[in-house]
Amino acid sequence: MTTPTSFSALPLSPAMLANLEQLGYLTMTPIQAASLPLALAGHDLIAQAKTGSGKTAAFALPLLAKIDPKLFSVQALVLCPTRELADQVTQEIRRIARAEDNIKILTLCGGSPMRPQIASLEHGCHIAVGTPGRLMDHLERGTLELSALKTLVLDEADRMLDMGFFDDIVAVAKQCPKERQTLLFSATYPEGIAKLSQQFLRKPQEVKLTEQHTNSKIKQRFYEVDDNERLHAVGLLLDHYQPVSTLAFCNTKQQCRDLLDVLVAQGFHALALHGELEQRERDQVLVQFANRSCSVLVATDVAARGLDITQLEAVINVDVTQDPEIHVHRIGRTGRADQEGWALSLASMNEMARVSSIEQAQKKEVEWHKLSELTPATPGHLQPPMATLQILGGRKEKIRPGDVLGALTGDAGFEGSQIGKINVTDMVTYVAVSRDIADKAVSRLSAGKVKGKKVKVRRI
Repeated sequence: MTTPTSFSALPLSPAMLANLEQLGYLTMTPIQAASLPLALAGHDLIAQAKTGSGKTAAFALPLLAKIDPKLFSVQALVLCPTRELADQVTQEIRRIARAEDNIKILTLCGGSPMRPQIASLEHGCHIAVGTPGRLMDHLERGTLELSALKTLVLDEADRMLDMGFFDDIVAVAKQCPKERQTLLFSATYPEGIAKLSQQFLRKPQEVKLTEQHTNSKIKQRFYEVDDNERLHAVGLLLDHYQPVSTLAFCNTKQQCRDLLDVLVAQGFHALALHGELEQRERDQVLVQFANRSCSVLVATDVAARGLDITQLEAVINVDVTQDPEIHVHRIGRTGRADQEGWALSLASMNEMARVSSIEQAQKKEVEWHKLSELTPATPGHLQPPMATLQILGGRKEKIRPGDVLGALTGDAGFEGSQIGKINVTDMVTYVAVSRDIADKAVSRLSAGKVKGKKVKVRRI
């Protein structure tokens, strides 16, 4: 009997179905059930899928279906953000491909020597899985040839954009034949995804799993405070809820400065964003907050304009805003994609009229709690998980995110999972690394080379 979620409902060969059953693939996961019929029918896809949702099979089956084993040329290319993910994807495709005739799969990532990869490519392969920077290197050297390509897959596209690979992805896609299928998988939908899909997907079908559209992702709580305890209360909220990243809104620049002083004195990793910062300082603050090496960003509404942070666990309204629409806009920055978020507001007696207008706009009463309920979740304040390193040298020196990732995961010997966002600007490059390896990373990078040159590195 075939159910709609059984793999036997798909146009797959008996050998492939038997192999899937052996591998324990019995029923399709939601992302597989939503995307496989479309992808097997040849459509381009933009699919929302997290790691662990079964997405590898969702692109492996369609790309394998189109491969001609007798033709020893690259017929499918999978782009991944890190070497670890590329290795996982390669292993998974190998398992799924066992049913087919001898399909050859190569992993092409930075941090490994170039020569063995070039030798393997000379012998020919059907599928290449790799990181954007290393694939670009092969294309520039002419060691990777894509004229026979039928399928291009972008896996964890949002993470690749985070790491600064937009230009590399576009450059790789431009080298692929126009008549190909493109499958894009991403857990979140930052602006760059739409930009990518407009550039090189053809009439893509969008697969978004509907369970994610609930408003309950943002949990709101209001706390009544006296004006003199307001700034101190922010620290109590941070210690109680322990959000990794928090955006704290103040109504005035002066309030921002005062709150920053209090938080820093209490030992929090906090930075402020206000209209008086020079562009360079503003960029530095935003980079540190977006890459999770600063726990709290204190800002006015004006300064926070255009700020797009995908992972934000909490928003704190230090002052209640006069305009209910601004309130909705402030708290809407948390609980994005499929994450939950806290919206915590401090209100004094003379702000109750503002709270009433928020209640009217939201058509429901707000939930009140007492400051006395707040207790620290752990001794000491939560530290940010990452630290930011600044490398002197950027686009002007032709440094690409892949060069930095390669230097850290190659000679320096760190894991791709210990490296976060990479931002390359004209003159400098910022890279987030796990806080516990930050000092080691500075000394190893300083001792080594990036793109064949010595670089100056410091921890911000």
